[in-house]
Amino acid sequence: MRNLRAAIRMVLFVTSTLGIYGVWFVLRIFIPNKIYWRQVIFAAWTSAFTRISKMTIEVVGSPPNPPFFLVTNHLSYTDMAAIRAVVKGVFVAKAEVETWPLAGRICRDMGTVFIDRKNRRDIPRAGELIIERLDAGEGVVVFPEGTSTKGEEVLPFNSSFLEFAARKDIAVHYAAITYSTPPGEMPAHIAACWWEDISFFAHLWRLFKVTGYTATITFGETPIKNADRKLLAGELRDHVAEKFVPVD
Repeated sequence: MRNLRAAIRMVLFVTSTLGIYGVWFVLRIFIPNKIYWRQVIFAAWTSAFTRISKMTIEVVGSPPNPPFFLVTNHLSYTDMAAIRAVVKGVFVAKAEVETWPLAGRICRDMGTVFIDRKNRRDIPRAGELIIERLDAGEGVVVFPEGTSTKGEEVLPFNSSFLEFAARKDIAVHYAAITYSTPPGEMPAHIAACWWEDISFFAHLWRLFKVTGYTATITFGETPIKNADRKLLAGELRDHVAEKFVPVD
């Protein structure tokens, strides 16, 4: 039964993703407001994924309105769908994602800003793109841990993601995300969190086996400013850790 459930959901996920992206690719030529159209398509994909994967989203606190700069801990690719279902924005991702077949192209077309954290020269370029997104009225979401985890704790934040925010005196919002599964189901740190050395589709198949899961997003009350990027990273990490509930 679980394998049948996963197979049906996998087919629905692939067909809906390709179908929604196909609509974007064709109609983008005729729609002048590219940002609006991109956000419509991104919202449509988010809605499809959350329904197909049976994700329930619980929100604690008040999500920021765009434009905003938001940081949160990182547990899985599901974070993007959960957060985008609550706030309107684009994401910052590591440069390797852009090289993924098809997925990299889709992420780029949906406004994702890619950053090579190993190349100091790339940080100012990414920062300028983030400023462009904010100036255009969009929200920007960053995962400054730099990697996804199994949800035991919040890792130290990489300050390179926050260099431009410190220099430009931008207020940074923060949130903590966690997952849970129903009693008797596969634990959330296995089903939802993507931290093991397995492929995206192998983990997605595992996720699609569960009857459902819950993403809880807890937003901070007041955004934080600091002209020192390392101090800003540490302060934000501590605030996120205070809100974070370890994954079962």
